Amino acid sequence: MSTPSPSALASYATKHLQLRSYLRDAGDGRRKPVIDAKPIVWSMLIGTVLRRSSYLSIEHMVRSCTSASLGGSVPFSDDTLRYFCEHANLDVTRQALADTVKHAKRNKAFDTAPMVGLAMDGVTSGHSVQHSCAVCRPEKSASGEITGYHHSGVVVSVVGTGLVLPLDVEFYGEGDSEYAAGKRLLRRICAALKPRFAQYLVVDGKFATAPFLHAADRVGIPVVARLKENLPTLYAEARRRFAASKPRVRMSEGRDEVELWDDEAFEPWDTLSWSKVRVLGYRRTTPEGTVSEGYWLTNLPESRVGCRTLYKLGKSRWQIENQVFNDAKNLYNLTHIHHHETNSVQFQWLLTFLAMTIERLYRMRFLHRGTHPIMTAMTLCRLLILQLQPRASCDSS
Repeated sequence: MSTPSPSALASYATKHLQLRSYLRDAGDGRRKPVIDAKPIVWSMLIGTVLRRSSYLSIEHMVRSCTSASLGGSVPFSDDTLRYFCEHANLDVTRQALADTVKHAKRNKAFDTAPMVGLAMDGVTSGHSVQHSCAVCRPEKSASGEITGYHHSGVVVSVVGTGLVLPLDVEFYGEGDSEYAAGKRLLRRICAALKPRFAQYLVVDGKFATAPFLHAADRVGIPVVARLKENLPTLYAEARRRFAASKPRVRMSEGRDEVELWDDEAFEPWDTLSWSKVRVLGYRRTTPEGTVSEGYWLTNLPESRVGCRTLYKLGKSRWQIENQVFNDAKNLYNLTHIHHHETNSVQFQWLLTFLAMTIERLYRMRFLHRGTHPIMTAMTLCRLLILQLQPRASCDSS
């Protein structure tokens, strides 16, 4: 295994992930820049991996470390970071994220997975007491009083492959909705990834509407969506039909027992143009007797995906909750507003996702060659920090 270091991580990003041209420019929109884009962008990326929570901490890092140990950075102030983020072209970073995961797929990073999936869901982060940018949304109390503001967006991520890699985010401000942002994000990400990258899209029940499903049909990706009470007729019919029949499959998942019902002969609702709707139902029972159940609808035929596999596809939606939202907030400081300006907020989210993607490919694929176990993210972070420490000289007197 190669010795992890910030400079080795920079080399991996530029050579193996082919991000050299992105780091050289990164959508730099500044007029007459004095400092090149590469040291600024790389400092923010490695700062995210090292859990630096502010631009001031990144400034301290680049001023206290040598250029070689950090991977090619130069000293600059936190104002430089603010100015760069205000003028950065977001589409360039979005394309870099898409190109990185496409390159990872070509390098067989997902070959152990039978199907590559995308998960889409909404997330909220970054509280403030004032309305300071165009993507601020009000937080309201039960009485309707505004108590503060936050940033909300719909995120899409690679799931179901053993590597959960965040890809893009579409923000929505006051008067917009998660559903509308999700439709915009679906069109953009499928255009960036091109056909046949992913074999399914898994979403929550709020996206189980005819317009969204038709939009997925137009871009050529099958959908696995949670079936809830927002489709009352189909939901009630699935519950009635499955209650009157025996489960198709009984299996164990850890210590839990899982029962599966599967039927692809449900009638679509009035506005849905599908010929038939397939519904999967599951009931999960823990050793303590706790029972949970749920339903999924899809246009994936049973001839292509069996009910056991479809159950795993549906459950892969939780990966975006646990390994993108939770990790981004708790480990990579997504809750911290580095600079409360519209373009800066969006650029910082995208850069955080790019840092997470680089770190996970480096740690779980490049460093994992051989038989040793996968290194944890915290272990890698500690090793990288140790490489930045000045080495004490030995006094031989």
